Amino acid sequence: MAGVSIIGGGNVGANAAFFIAEKGVTDVLLVDIQQGLSQGKMLDIMEAAPIRRYRNTLSGTDSLDDIRGSQLVVLAAGKIRAPGMRREDLFTANAGLVRELAPRIAKLAPEATVVVATEPVDGLTALFAQVSGMPRTRVLGLGGILDSTRLRALIARELDVSMEVVSAMVIGRHSDDMICLPRYCSVSGVPVPHLLSPERIAALVEETRTAGDLVVEMAKRSSSYYAPSAAVAELADSIHMNLNRIFPLSIVLEGEYGVRDAALSLPLVIGESGAAKVLTPALTDQEIAVFVESARRITAALRGEGAPSAASAGGRK
Repeated sequence: MAGVSIIGGGNVGANAAFFIAEKGVTDVLLVDIQQGLSQGKMLDIMEAAPIRRYRNTLSGTDSLDDIRGSQLVVLAAGKIRAPGMRREDLFTANAGLVRELAPRIAKLAPEATVVVATEPVDGLTALFAQVSGMPRTRVLGLGGILDSTRLRALIARELDVSMEVVSAMVIGRHSDDMICLPRYCSVSGVPVPHLLSPERIAALVEETRTAGDLVVEMAKRSSSYYAPSAAVAELADSIHMNLNRIFPLSIVLEGEYGVRDAALSLPLVIGESGAAKVLTPALTDQEIAVFVESARRITAALRGEGAPSAASAGGRK
């Protein structure tokens, strides 16, 4: 039994396994339906173990049954976006996969925390919780943590400081209508608005919104995967070691800001049982309006009313 099981042996899945090995968190099982794919990739990584001095074991399988008893299950399978494609365009294609896998994952690993990395993250997180019947605290989506990480990198670049002293907070939908909160961003405890002009902050926020688009347009053939994979490794560490670190992640809402049933990113305290606590930072009326509208679009997609309009949809991992 592996501490972390990753379903999907593509770029996100395989690199998440690699980053977890680099951190020495726990054993990892990579699952992919293509026979031999996950086994070959994990063998390749394990052959680096003597040089990198890994303390954990990585293995592969083509049988979902092998995830039984895992502490963390990462869903990284499904179709990915091509240049020019909206994240929401994938909902119908990947919703079928979630409907198929969610009940099986819940049965095989009923005590696990599930992290959804498949796009569109927010809609599929809500769907997974709905279909699986698992509590919302153990069904999380890889949304705001990725956007926040990108904003951290941009702030560090702008100020020419070490990235490790920068904290940032982005909540809401993992799309163009993400809600960046510069007043909750800081450098060694100093609020970013004290260090940068409103104009420079606005420019960094806009760059954060389009960061995923830029990666896909430049790479031409795939969504980003190094940053999402690194984020998965951070979550695995906090869950396995019960660190109670705070990350903005997508979670099914139960009244936060007056919203229910949709999944959007909020800062969560992450430990061995998943989301130990949901934090609700003070928001302006405008930010709440964006948050509520994002939730409406997600619930509309869940009801089969189609993907959000092109005017507000978009963005990529």
